[in-house]
Amino acid sequence: MMMGYGMMLSMLFWIVLIGFAIYGFILLIMKPFENKSNNAINILKERFARGEIDAVEYNEKKNLLKD
Repeated sequence: MMMGYGMMLSMLFWIVLIGFAIYGFILLIMKPFENKSNNAINILKERFARGEIDAVEYNEKKNLLKD
């Protein structure tokens, strides 16, 4: 009976390990397809939210980035 539990745990370990490997592989494959076009706009929004820039500067830079 004890031998059966050891084999089941070993099998579960390998299933989990292979699952993590597949998940990591999928993340690596999908990385180049992330939307990077709005990255600068997102950084600008974060800076405005933190108060690093005021509304006038935010709007100027946003218009510049959209053109």
